[in-house]
Amino acid sequence: MTTLPVRPAARVIALDGDGRVLLLRYEENGGFWATPGGSLDRGEGHTAALRRELGEELGVDGERVRLGPQLAERTTDHKVGDGDVRQIERYYIARLTEADLNLAQATQPDTITATRWWSIDDLNSTRETVYPLGLGDLITSYQTQGAPERPTILR
Repeated sequence: MTTLPVRPAARVIALDGDGRVLLLRYEENGGFWATPGGSLDRGEGHTAALRRELGEELGVDGERVRLGPQLAERTTDHKVGDGDVRQIERYYIARLTEADLNLAQATQPDTITATRWWSIDDLNSTRETVYPLGLGDLITSYQTQGAPERPTILR
């Protein structure tokens, strides 16, 4: 049995004033939508990584973003470069608006092909792949009950 290297990551569940969530479109692996974020740099904490990633992917001034609590955690095995890793993602809540995005200032948009604000109804009815699974339920729970006492474990 081979132990995969662990890759810590931070992701943001960015909600606007209407309760919609911002997702990014990637065309790799058959195409999917996901929350902004990525792996931590050496010695970097989760909130610092989130602020950096918002700037790199969306041109957002991450220092101006008010990050909320961690809502969830997800572990997933996938390929990065030529090797497999076990990525452990922490999901934090934040409030953003369309005006906060400055895609022309994004320094590392990776393979992002689109951005879109999704309503909970959109999330719950789409046939497209959205990660993490259960995102709509997680947001609904947060909006009605607040942050969980312990992070929710997602698939």
